[in-house]
This record gives sequence, C-alpha cells and structure tokens, in this order.
Amino acid sequence: MKTKHFRLGLVLSVLMVLAAACGFSFTTANFASAEMAKDPEGSQPATTFAPDDTFYAVIELDNAPEDTQVRAEWTAVDVAGEEPNTPIDSAQLSTGSGQLHFSLENNTPWPEGEYKVDLFIEDELERTLEFEVQ
Repeated sequence: MKTKHFRLGLVLSVLMVLAAACGFSFTTANFASAEMAKDPEGSQPATTFAPDDTFYAVIELDNAPEDTQVRAEWTAVDVAGEEPNTPIDSAQLSTGSGQLHFSLENNTPWPEGEYKVDLFIEDELERTLEFEVQ
C-alpha cells in the first residue's frame, strides 16, 4: 500500500514540475458573463452600434484573487478602409471578483463593419465578443 501512495505522489510531483516548466498558469478566475453594451452598467446589451457610440464590454468576473490580470484587445475585423483584423486598442486591469468595464470610444465616427474584443484572464483567451457598426 505504501508503494502505491509513493508512486502517486511521485507522478503528481512530476506533473506539477512539468506544468511549471511549460509556463502553464492555473487560476480559478472565470467569466460568469461577458457581453457588449451601450452603457457601462450593461443595462443596454447590444451587438449592433451606431458610428458615434462608445463600445462597452461588461464582464462579471468570478472566483478571482485580488491581483487577477484581465485584458481586453479591440480589433477591427472587417471594416471599410482598414486592413482585415487591424488591432485598435487594448487595456488591462488588475482586479478581483466583480463587475468589470472596458470601453472604447473614438473622436470621429466609427467606420461601418465588423469588430471584436478578445477578453483574457492571465494571458489566456477566455471569450471573444463580436459586434458590428451600422
């Protein structure tokens, strides 16, 4: 019986060392919800925006330690006058559980087309929100 416990312990130890060596990160943080909205509170969910709107990504982050890194990367996917998949902006927060808000605004009207925001927890892509401007 002692040999089984030793082998299991050895196998688990080797797996943990391999995971650390490969750069894996483990977190309990997750998105309970994530959606695009026309307001920072998320009370006006939307996937279609007007050219003069501000885009809001509203996220409910759960089970997150206080120093969890959450990042949003905004991209113009298929927009007139731009190369496909042109990065627009990015922002990062260090936070714990709760509601998070990322926003993107423009001094001039947004060109019509398709956009997205990629949402990351600790450098791992967790969700992509697609939206359009008409």
